[in-house]
Formats: sequence, structure tokens, C-alpha cells
Amino acid sequence: MAPMTSSARRPLLNRRLTEFGTTIFAEMSALALSTGSLNLGQGFPDTDGPEELREAAVRALREGRGNQYPPGPGVPELRAAITAHQQRRYGLAYDPDTEVLVTAGATEAIAAALLALVEPGDEVIALEPYYDSYAACIAMAGGRRVPVTLRPHQGPDGPVFRLDLDELRDAVTGRTRLLLINTPHNPTGTVLNRTELAAIAELAVERDLLVVTDEVYEHLVFDGAEHVPLASFPGMRERTIGIGSAGKSFSYTGWKVGWVTGTAALVTAVRSAKQFLTYVASGPFQYAVAEGLALPESFFEGLRKDFTRKRDLLADGLRDAGFSVFRPAGTYFVTADVRPLGESDGFAFCRALPERAGVVAIPNAVFYDHREMGAPFVRFAFCKRVEVLEEAVRRLKGLSRTGV
Repeated sequence: MAPMTSSARRPLLNRRLTEFGTTIFAEMSALALSTGSLNLGQGFPDTDGPEELREAAVRALREGRGNQYPPGPGVPELRAAITAHQQRRYGLAYDPDTEVLVTAGATEAIAAALLALVEPGDEVIALEPYYDSYAACIAMAGGRRVPVTLRPHQGPDGPVFRLDLDELRDAVTGRTRLLLINTPHNPTGTVLNRTELAAIAELAVERDLLVVTDEVYEHLVFDGAEHVPLASFPGMRERTIGIGSAGKSFSYTGWKVGWVTGTAALVTAVRSAKQFLTYVASGPFQYAVAEGLALPESFFEGLRKDFTRKRDLLADGLRDAGFSVFRPAGTYFVTADVRPLGESDGFAFCRALPERAGVVAIPNAVFYDHREMGAPFVRFAFCKRVEVLEEAVRRLKGLSRTGV
């Protein structure tokens, strides 16, 4: 037998991706199916969004709009709707022809931005814990991720996660290229306030850093919390790429419609990478999302009220079951601490929970580089029907009596 060549011995998977195996979401969703458990792990709604958007998508299909490749930057109607939305809500003016790019969801927007802007060896600072695609996209771009951890603090209304601005400043080095900022923040539910955002903006200007802001939960903020785009701060428009998503705002996650806003130079750079990823996507749905962004403010107020009710139902139920609960100011995830239940390992807890309580959650440690910092925390999604949340709360109440 001929000896194996060096190429045959080489691992099939690119070394940059060897640390990324099957996602925890796949594992826990499989557990949900095999055990018949309620899946509060993966963050997707179990009902459709507004009927008028679905009908708008059907109408576009029937009228032949978007059934072939849409324009590379996105259909003009959606780009115009995005700029109108940014101007109306935040006072940010963008040119729909040069400063907006429609993507296949926010995940592609993140990937394209990092592939376009990060050179091998560049450092990218991300707020830890973070959405798992951040780490993979930084790796694919050849960058080095530098986590800055949101840490638990005791707030006036209970425990919360907050950003240490001194830690963020200390993390910046001469190799830092980009800050990857997520607010409202998944998975902690933290919404960065104006003081924090102003300090981030000052740091970015001072150190001449680019910033990518993941703002997909912009419409899901509670209890008077305010989402403020970082691009609205002095000196930030010319260095910030903002990312939005229709999936989170309209509960049509399968449509995969996201977008990028920024200066023409930044958007052109991102488009240079994006065109070799999906090229274009979601044609008919783009027309529907354009109509969704033009919905009156009453729609978004109703959305916040509905999700506030669901958040409170789940958060109160988790507290009654014995968890220490971080009531989120945004997103649709609640983080809970398992230590009051006599547990310390979120992985073991989540793997046992389907069999013992019939509920699926996600261990927060998967979102950390510093796994030990996330070890006792687990994430539950409340973007589900009220009756599902009520049943989940009923099942979880047994934990405080029997232990897990």
C-alpha cells in the first residue's frame, strides 16, 4: 500500500474552526424531541408574526416580485424603509442607495462585516457571554477574539449583568481593530445605557477603532429601558456598522432578512464580502419586511407589552422554582443561576433537566471563553405561547421541592 500523503493526513476541518463542533442548540433541541420536553432553549417564536406581513409576502410571490435574484444591495423598497425607520426612531440619516445593505439575516451581516474588516492577527473585542457565531466568524476572518465579560451585580430590583468600562478600556491594545457590541444583549438581557455607550464611543474615537453593533433586539426593551444606537454618538457614524433583523422584530425568523447600515465606504466593504457568501436572499420577504418597518408605533408598543408579560411569567416562575433570576431589560431570554438549587454545573443541569422536568434550557457557559464564569448560569427563552410558558413554569416548580 502506498504511504499516505501529507494532504491525506491533514485534518479535514480548517484549523481555525476545530474548536467549533456541533452547536449546543442542536444537542438540546434533539433532547427536547427525544424526551418530548418543552423547548425553551433555542430562541425562535412558536407563533407567526403579523398577518399583514405574511399576506405581503404572499402578494409579492404572486406578483412575481423577488422570485428571481433581487438586487445585490437589497430591493429598493426595503432599503428605503430601513432608512426611514432609522431616521424616524433614532434621527440617523442614511442614503438608501449607498449606505444600506440587505443580508441573509443578521448572522450573515456579522460574518460579512468581520470577513471584510478584520485582517489575520487583528484583535476583536466582544462582550462576553456572546452569541456563538461571533467566535466562529472572528476565527474565519483570522482575527483573535478578546472577551470583555459582563459581570453579575446586585441591582435595586435584583441581580443584573453590567459592563466594566475600565476592563473594556484595558482590553484595547495596539492590535485591536474592532469592537463587536451587542445591545440589547443576548444572552444576559442587558441594555447598555447612555453613559456606557458614551464611554464606548469615546474609547472608539480615541483609539480609532471600528465598531460593529448587533442591535437585532432593538424593539424588545422593557421597563422603560431605552435602545440607543452607538452610531448616534459623536464621532461614531463614520466608524460604526449597525446590524438589524426582521426576524426578532416581526417573529419571522425563517425569512432570514437582516441589514447593515453605515457609511458608503463601510457598507461597500461589507458588500464585497457578502456577495461571495449568499450573494442575495429572501427576495419576496424583503418586500414584506419593508411594509413591516412602516407599521405604526402602536405595533411595536404592543410587541413590547406582549413580551414583557411573557418575560414576567417565566421570570417569576423560575424564581418560585428556586432559581436566582436575572430579569432582563431586553431580548427574549432570561438567565437563571442554578446554585440556589444546590447545583453548580449548568451543562450537567441542562442535560438532566429534560428527563427530570420536561423542559429544555441552554447552559450559558457555551457563550463564554472563560467557561468557569458562566458555569452556574442557564438561559431560558420566553418567546413562546403563554400556555407553553405556563406549563413550563408548572413543571419547573417541582425542582425546588425535589432537587435536580
